[in-house]
Amino acid sequence: MPSNVVLQHLKKHGQLLDSEIAASTKLSIEQVRLAIEELSRLGEISQCAVTRYKNGKPVEGVQCRISGYYPPAAPGRKPSH
Repeated sequence: MPSNVVLQHLKKHGQLLDSEIAASTKLSIEQVRLAIEELSRLGEISQCAVTRYKNGKPVEGVQCRISGYYPPAAPGRKPSH
């Protein structure tokens, strides 16, 4: 049940990369990516492809989060409109 593990991990930790999920859950990157595809197809999560650079080299990944989740507003005063 990798998809259940991935979904619970995202609910607990918020938006993450597939590699971060794999490292934290001890699942293989392939298992995580299959779970992400399934959860996305079911509408449970949102996903997008991202490219990050480590030491000048591009690293491809998939970033995902729970569908319909919006991070809470930062504390403090807000500008008036």
